[in-house]
Amino acid sequence: MNFIRLATRSYEQVKIDEASFQEKKNLSKAKQSALNLNVVIPVHWHAIQSGDSLAEGHIPESQVIDSIKVLNEDYATTGFSFKLESANYVTNATWFEAAGPDTDYPERVYQTEMKGKLHQGNATTLNIYTVGFTNISDPRLLGYATFPKSYIMDPLDDGVVILYSTVPGGSSDPNNLGRTLTHEVGHWMNLYHTFSESCDDDGDFVDDTPAQLNSTKGCPTVAPDSCPGRPGRDPIHNYMDYSSDICLTEFTPGQIRRMQESFISFRIDSA
Repeated sequence: MNFIRLATRSYEQVKIDEASFQEKKNLSKAKQSALNLNVVIPVHWHAIQSGDSLAEGHIPESQVIDSIKVLNEDYATTGFSFKLESANYVTNATWFEAAGPDTDYPERVYQTEMKGKLHQGNATTLNIYTVGFTNISDPRLLGYATFPKSYIMDPLDDGVVILYSTVPGGSSDPNNLGRTLTHEVGHWMNLYHTFSESCDDDGDFVDDTPAQLNSTKGCPTVAPDSCPGRPGRDPIHNYMDYSSDICLTEFTPGQIRRMQESFISFRIDSA
């Protein structure tokens, strides 16, 4: 099965949002301010469970702590660090099984209810929810996230939702080293997937990530070249691809700059 990590925007909406970001970035002078950030992001972790066993979503506190450790290691060169402020366990079988992103199914109603009751903090606060995804429209789902532009429209919806077994030491091998959280926080920071619908479109709007037509499965020994007419091979080690966790090791300088500019433009300005 090809597991997926999601953002919550269609490509048409992405293009609209990108134009808005470029305008807001210029107005907020984020270009001049970026690359000098040293931001500590408070984290509130909401472990949703259907019962008290590991199989029911009751992840050990040690795995929560390890998740933040991996997140800090992966973002060590970005100007961002993460501090766990709280971790709470909530028993709700409906949220655990059926909270999800699909607006055509009841799962969206459940996730809105879940976030509405549990969300803490402001635009600069990261809310993480771990659930089971056992009764949603796409059983391949590992996680999903909101983008920073959405905060002003629906502050309570802001945050990251991941499959509980993708945390370090979880059971979702080969996606159990914590990189699903790294990937989804990338979306929360305004990064898109490195792969796109075409080799000729704007891709992820970052100049130093090679054009990539297809998401990566597993961890290839040699990186494919899905866009042979464009420079570079597929960035299989980039956190914003779909490679297995062990394969994911990097953000590019362009992605780091985009995260910093976006944080200033959308999150600091909205806090």
